[in-house]
Amino acid sequence: MNLKTILLGILFAALWASASAAAKIGLRSVEPLVLFQYRFIVAGLGMLAYSIFIQKDRLPQGKEWKELTIFGLLNVTLYLSFFVLGVSEVAAGIGSLSTATNPLFISVLSAIWLGRKVKSSEWMAVFLGMIGVGLACYPLIQNSFATPLGLFYMFLCMLSYSIGTIYYSNIDWKLSRTAINGWQVFLGGLLMLPLTLLMHNKPNNYNLTFYLSEFWLIVPVSVIAVNLWLYLLKVDAVKASFYLFLCPIFGFIYSYFLLDEPITYHTFLGTALVIVGLYVGQREKLSKS
Repeated sequence: MNLKTILLGILFAALWASASAAAKIGLRSVEPLVLFQYRFIVAGLGMLAYSIFIQKDRLPQGKEWKELTIFGLLNVTLYLSFFVLGVSEVAAGIGSLSTATNPLFISVLSAIWLGRKVKSSEWMAVFLGMIGVGLACYPLIQNSFATPLGLFYMFLCMLSYSIGTIYYSNIDWKLSRTAINGWQVFLGGLLMLPLTLLMHNKPNNYNLTFYLSEFWLIVPVSVIAVNLWLYLLKVDAVKASFYLFLCPIFGFIYSYFLLDEPITYHTFLGTALVIVGLYVGQREKLSKS
């Protein structure tokens, strides 16, 4: 990889990891699901407008509507609903650390999906990742910076995202990537609306904090970071995974400086175990690249 790709990879990790901190800040003003409801609708409509009017993409046809709806349900409605509910109960750094383990779950679930035996290295990677998250969470639970319910939400978040990724990879898509992303985000946001209304129980304060948080989640995270990730995958899909290792590090930096959340030696040990787990899970692919 050249210097440009490396710098873009670091920028991706920095922006992607900021989602947890931005969400925590936005939650000071509005309910958890309301925060992401606006993000989905605005981001989805923006991407669809670009897809339809600029790229001149066609509309989905036949079974494509069903495939996009299922993908949106898994990758947006369930994944980010559980994420925002979880991050409201745990420190932002834990949110970033948990989502960084997604590749480990994806490798195991994809093996089960394809009917092949799960390798011992894959089980070891998941084990190290879960132990790492647990170790980093231990003092935070004691100091009320994380709750068991929040950690359970984060687990469901990772599970939904992993299943959604495997589902996406097994569909023979005919639509452009922009169209797929636009429709799955928009449809996922619509599917989330009943849940948002059902869980509404307090007034929301649409102040500057809310709008700044929404802007950050939509533009730097949903637009810039996602496109950087797609670029990195195109350059080298295997080596792109290296930048996921940086996400939990950036996540804890943000949580410490922006949210005054504690960092202890448990944090460093837990993060190190997660990174080792990610390396173990990707080692075979990296050795072939």
